[in-house]
Amino acid sequence: MSSMTLDLPNSYTGWMEIAGGTTMPCDAFVDGSQVPASSGATFEDRSARDGSVLANVAFCNEVDVNRAVAAARTAFEDGRWSRVHPRHRKKVLLAFARLIRENAAELAVLETLDVGKPITEAVKVDVGGAAMCIEYFAEAADKLMGEVAPMGAEILATVTREPVGVVGCVVPWNYPMLITSWKLGPALVTGNSVVLKPAEQSPLTAIRLAELATQAGLPDGVLNVIPGDGPTTGRLLGLHPDVDKLAFTGSTEVGRLFLSYAGQSNMKMVSLECGGKSPHIVLADAPDLQVAADAVAWGIFYNQGESCSAGSRLLVDRSVKDEVVARVVALARTLVVGDPLDPATQVGAVIDGVQQGRILSYIDGATAAGAEVLIGGSALRQETGGNYMAPTVVDSVTPSMAIAREEVFGPVLAVLDVDGPDEALTVANDTMYGLAAAVWTRDISTAHRMASRLKAGTVWVNTYDATDVALPFGGFKQSGFGRDKSLHAIDGYTQLKTTWVDFSR
Repeated sequence: MSSMTLDLPNSYTGWMEIAGGTTMPCDAFVDGSQVPASSGATFEDRSARDGSVLANVAFCNEVDVNRAVAAARTAFEDGRWSRVHPRHRKKVLLAFARLIRENAAELAVLETLDVGKPITEAVKVDVGGAAMCIEYFAEAADKLMGEVAPMGAEILATVTREPVGVVGCVVPWNYPMLITSWKLGPALVTGNSVVLKPAEQSPLTAIRLAELATQAGLPDGVLNVIPGDGPTTGRLLGLHPDVDKLAFTGSTEVGRLFLSYAGQSNMKMVSLECGGKSPHIVLADAPDLQVAADAVAWGIFYNQGESCSAGSRLLVDRSVKDEVVARVVALARTLVVGDPLDPATQVGAVIDGVQQGRILSYIDGATAAGAEVLIGGSALRQETGGNYMAPTVVDSVTPSMAIAREEVFGPVLAVLDVDGPDEALTVANDTMYGLAAAVWTRDISTAHRMASRLKAGTVWVNTYDATDVALPFGGFKQSGFGRDKSLHAIDGYTQLKTTWVDFSR
């Protein structure tokens, strides 16, 4: 990371200067170059930071989707990427990762202006994480082995991995660049071609990443980007009969649509990551209540609460509830909500006014049902034109309230009382989601028992949101299926082929 951040500014003025000189990419990227939408249509990409129009971005229709898929199909079938030596793919992807790092300032500014996240996090997590992810999968290129089955002397039976073909990737607006890298890494290293549809709220870094990949040596047509909205562009990609696999991250509602698109078209492969309502459990024997409270606060207020795995439900033992909640509230009071381009900012803007209104409606609904707002609960910095929310803690929440059952996707913590591990497990699992969970206890037996019974793809013990690209990420239940990150992700972008050779004839 140090090589990436050495020349980056550490002042508000420095980041403002970079932002002022950054060009906003606005066209689709098809077959190796930026192109406008065939119809000439565009949509306004507005900054979460201040509501300003950053760019009028190409709005891709059926002609554009067909063109991108055709470019991807041609590139796949002629073997310019799918059949090259794995070490060549490794070389190109490592060059791609280097270019991400070398363009860190530009990419971080694009991400921050687009989605409102603090610039320090855009640099460290989004740019740094994306580069690290591409590097991780690049290094796997020449290390993926097939199998030889034990079939006897006269039979040779092999099992080999083959790329699925054309992959349609649809990514969300909360971590646009990072989650894009989670899809591109395993898809590209295994030889697939990709058509990427970024969220309409955050198209900028996707287009720029495609340019950098081409600059790194990725052949034309292997990575294509089609901006547009979900009902038009996303739907057309999902239904396209020449797309072999869909990789989607977003809401459960839209995830269901992509399942139906696959069924209506060509039964294409689908992997889904569809959010969560993750329980953050603090038991009476938590080893350090201050450390736990800090983790609870950052687990929900980080990235403005716009994280699929945010610990949005605090399930705290009644015997320590008052102390834990008081410590969380105290930390929330110190958080700096401000301009995302200011390195001092800890909580930036939520994505847009629609999402801000949705967050406020959940808070209003909870208070109407008898819950109590201990801190926050309101919009901030409205004079800027941006969409800012105060870090919010809502107490006296019951499991039946919408704020405890639905994904708010904002800096809002719902506090629920529990009596001991068994009730905590019951309440924690009483949800349609199963992405992540955490438990704080000093008892190793309790930790093991709860980890095994929590229905979640990731369970943290005495920490929260610890992660590594080498570990799989994904959910149980309606949080989806399939995994991002780790070598397990490669399973979703390859097919197994059995070859049987009979030497007895």
